[in-house]
Amino acid sequence: MVKELDCRNLACPGPVIQAKRMIDEEKPNIISVLVDNEAAVENVSRFLGSRQYKVSITAVKEGIRIVGQKEDNFQGQRDEIYSGNQPAKKILVLVSNDRLGHGDDSLGKKLMLSFLSTLKELGEELWRLVFLNNGVKLAAKGSEVLPVLKELEKHVTILVCGTCLAHFELLDLKEAGETTNMLDIVTAMQLADKVITI
Repeated sequence: MVKELDCRNLACPGPVIQAKRMIDEEKPNIISVLVDNEAAVENVSRFLGSRQYKVSITAVKEGIRIVGQKEDNFQGQRDEIYSGNQPAKKILVLVSNDRLGHGDDSLGKKLMLSFLSTLKELGEELWRLVFLNNGVKLAAKGSEVLPVLKELEKHVTILVCGTCLAHFELLDLKEAGETTNMLDIVTAMQLADKVITI
């Protein structure tokens, strides 16, 4: 039997929370989630994959339907935020602006580039890099730090706030990281040993 959720008009992270609650409480073999924006599509799809559901996405008249189906031989995608498969020590860096500090904006952008370039010195302890608010611009097309972020994401999970991308009309221009939601961010902060906010 298919369990259905109508998550249209729900702000982030509403659709993921609704899906999580239904899976935790009812453990359906098939779950169908109706959403109305691309950020919700990415967030719900990734969450269902982390819970071992095979995901299919279909555009329908009412919006976008995401269907997750449990299959015995389907391993799904691993998601360390939900699976608890973590390194020994975890540092999360939360970036909420596209420049570092206040005063001279040109200097602030140079400092941000330098800061992100130097993060690799944290080694394996750098666990998550999270961009929200104005910081999501750093992960979008045209950003001067994109080469640095693309190098970092070979070793580090980069999460980019979907609500923030949508606000700045950058969803289609994101070129680094995974689109995420506030549930992912809060969960990651809870699991981290240390959170650095800039």
